Amino acid sequence: MPAEYETLIYEVEGAHARITLNRPELLNAVAMTGAREFDALVEKIEGDAALRLVTITGTGRAFSTGIDLKDLSAGKIDNSYFDLWDRALRRIETMDKLVLCLIHGYAIGGGLQLALAADIRVCTPSAKLGVPAIKEGLIPGLGTLRLARYIGLGRAKRLIISGDMIDGREAERIGLVDHLVGEDEALAEFEQIAARYAAVNSEGCRLSKAMLVECFDRDFDTFFALYKERQDRATASPDFHEAMAAYREKRQPEWS
Repeated sequence: MPAEYETLIYEVEGAHARITLNRPELLNAVAMTGAREFDALVEKIEGDAALRLVTITGTGRAFSTGIDLKDLSAGKIDNSYFDLWDRALRRIETMDKLVLCLIHGYAIGGGLQLALAADIRVCTPSAKLGVPAIKEGLIPGLGTLRLARYIGLGRAKRLIISGDMIDGREAERIGLVDHLVGEDEALAEFEQIAARYAAVNSEGCRLSKAMLVECFDRDFDTFFALYKERQDRATASPDFHEAMAAYREKRQPEWS
């Protein structure tokens, strides 16, 4: 049974959690209530050991247009918003689950920042992506940290300082998104892609995510020591023994 939220739809099926941003009349813009709900929900998911895969989508004509500019201009959003939102994004980035998002329509500002925090971005060709905060007198959050890691410093500067948008095809070309899906079959194709990632979602896969989160921030010796520690965990896990058994028996592994 879906949990009740004012701005979100949350459903769980086995080890798969589905988050749907649900303010379609406002292109899934996020105001204070949405930031609080999203932060609390992501904390709940992070602490649920039964969950292994998270998918994030948006209802209506957009993934998300980020912060609710109407409420912001009316003084209804205070600076605690940025703590709530960025804390949730960091949890998504570091949690022990794979996180995929489906971008359609618009992924702007905080909406694109959310996509950048996910592990895998799936996108329609016509989607519009950008960080136009500069036009509102704002810094585009930790897009200033994440965007260059995906597309390089030069491209990140251009998008952030100009506030320009690009479409899904250009986003895939420059490495901002990972998969393109058809306009009319986007959700069905997204579910198929999610299933492919679920099929390799072992303990080793999740530990690999943890390594990649830190790959730009550690010196070699520290990173290597961390790798050895986590590789020991991977090879001691039931998933590794299942993978070896599946290899010997010429079948697909069934992860615990």
